[in-house]
Amino acid sequence: MYQENEHAYRETSENEQRQWLILAQLPRFSVAKLATILRKSAIQIADLFDADSKQLTAYGFSDAQIQQLQHPDERQLDKSLQWSEQTSSSLLNITSKHYPKVLLQTARPPILLYCFGNKDLLNTHQIAIVGSRNPSIAGKQNAQYFAQGLSQCGWTVTSGLALGIDGLAHDAVLKVKGSTVAVLGTGLNNIYPKRHVKMADCILEQGGTLVSEFVPDMPAKPENFPRRNRIISGMSLGTLIIEAAIKSGSLITARYALEQNRDVFAVPGNINNVLSKGCHYLIKQGAKLVECVSDINDEYQHLALNFLNIQQNELQKSARQSLASDKLLDSVDFETTPLDIVVERCGMPVAEVMSQLLEYELRGLVAAVPGGYLKLGEK
Repeated sequence: MYQENEHAYRETSENEQRQWLILAQLPRFSVAKLATILRKSAIQIADLFDADSKQLTAYGFSDAQIQQLQHPDERQLDKSLQWSEQTSSSLLNITSKHYPKVLLQTARPPILLYCFGNKDLLNTHQIAIVGSRNPSIAGKQNAQYFAQGLSQCGWTVTSGLALGIDGLAHDAVLKVKGSTVAVLGTGLNNIYPKRHVKMADCILEQGGTLVSEFVPDMPAKPENFPRRNRIISGMSLGTLIIEAAIKSGSLITARYALEQNRDVFAVPGNINNVLSKGCHYLIKQGAKLVECVSDINDEYQHLALNFLNIQQNELQKSARQSLASDKLLDSVDFETTPLDIVVERCGMPVAEVMSQLLEYELRGLVAAVPGGYLKLGEK
């Protein structure tokens, strides 16, 4: 693995940036291979561009890599360099001061990252939140609860800007003026999905960061999203899964996190909900079952984060929610409960039940859904 040198950080010249961009174009070329070549041959990166084909072969480059090194895509190089000249845009190679250091510790970090926005966030304490693109009402509530709670503790919340849990997590952090990083599976000129363009703008406006390993104009390609997932988990100390099917991108992210020796957390759910299956599988495999923010913070007591703040907030929420009528609230299940069943269970007049349920809905204790009401938990 490439070993960073804290004392070697300096501004990268345009020619050096061009060299890094060329290295990023090489097929099947990794940071580990680059480090091995430089170490064994006792050379600098610039020496690679002065070497002939025979010498490059001796260094360990394949024919395809040599061809790309000597005949790079000049058009793409120019476009990437022009992109980097925009305000707030950065090209971060593995020697850059702002390249995320925890990502550099993983097995396959990108040689180069395109960054738009506040690059200082990339080396803050990050926690990833990912999950289903079609979450349940409970899943949506959990995404908001955990994202806001972790943000208020001082975590930078990292996710993939996707529909569902990812977008909900980013949005929840923005609402509490927290810090969030969005890692894209497309180029930064092609925000995907399109309906999250405004969200991406809000992330930047509030001091957040957009990151991608792909060239700025890269369109959405299915094979690029798993690659994106390894960056989400690789930049984060832990990954929280909120609702995921067994075969899902979220479980791919969790697998990357495990391979990267990072913590994996999972929120349990109803055993009959297909979106709980992935989380339950992870818990069986050793992921930590979490029910509240403190369950995650307990794993990071050595970090200088604002854990006391969230504990106080949770106590305040519990105190407010205890004012609710236990009898009525207990009559609503965590699955859809018809109104007539609620009335039958609590033994209260229909008008009073509907009035109380409206109050509980406004307070976030229950949700009105097709067919009745759904308890939202006690977070």
